Amino acid sequence: MSDAGADGFAAGRGSVSEPAVLRVRVDRKVYRTRRSEPVEAVRDLAFTVAAGEVVCLIGPSGAGKTTTLRILLGLDTDYAGAIEPDPRDGAAGIGMVFQDPRLLPWRTVEQNVRIALPRARRDRPLDALFESLSLTPWRARYPGALSLGMQRRVALARALADEPRLLVLDEPFVSLDDAAAASLRALVIAAVDRLGMSVLMVTHNVAEAIEIADRLLLLSPRPASLVGTVPLGLPRAGRSRSWAEATRRDLAARYPGVIAD
Repeated sequence: MSDAGADGFAAGRGSVSEPAVLRVRVDRKVYRTRRSEPVEAVRDLAFTVAAGEVVCLIGPSGAGKTTTLRILLGLDTDYAGAIEPDPRDGAAGIGMVFQDPRLLPWRTVEQNVRIALPRARRDRPLDALFESLSLTPWRARYPGALSLGMQRRVALARALADEPRLLVLDEPFVSLDDAAAASLRALVIAAVDRLGMSVLMVTHNVAEAIEIADRLLLLSPRPASLVGTVPLGLPRAGRSRSWAEATRRDLAARYPGVIAD
């Protein structure tokens, strides 16, 4: 397996001939407080996500992954660099799923999904979306009646409701049992294939990333910078458990500070 450059892509999906839906360049991000020394969180981090590509961002705890997500979502504007498209533009076309489903407990499942839509589109039909995520029987229920796995499906539905060009996922399968996590991963990939969107996912789970990604972006310990871009050229359907484990071992050997053995 060979590395590509910062803009390298796996063969097929995410090839260099396809346009980028996201360009990230964070030259420097520093946290400053009155009570402590400045902390440099990100330095010289640049990458792109191509149309229809699934990219996983992997790095050790505290490396700056969440900081990077906050920047590309427009939640943190105090940095040197540039994001294209500008996340502050309402037409940026980004859907977000956080670790915490962040559902409003006093609203039904359907209301939680529709509230994320622009006012002019809140009455649009969503039957196909709810059906694709097996949420149809739960549309009138409240989040408190749902398991964590089902709540995460609702959060995914909310992110997909406006058919974004890019879906951003922050550890979306953490704390789920193996069956629930596998089911949700399958739903994400089905949505990607159905809608033709791109995905940028942050995860600590290397096996999970190898299962679903077209390309891995490996981050150094803080300050976060890109230390490796690994295309996974084998189609997802052909990735056996033995191939995935061999890939993980190879990555652990080459990136011991990023991938645990």
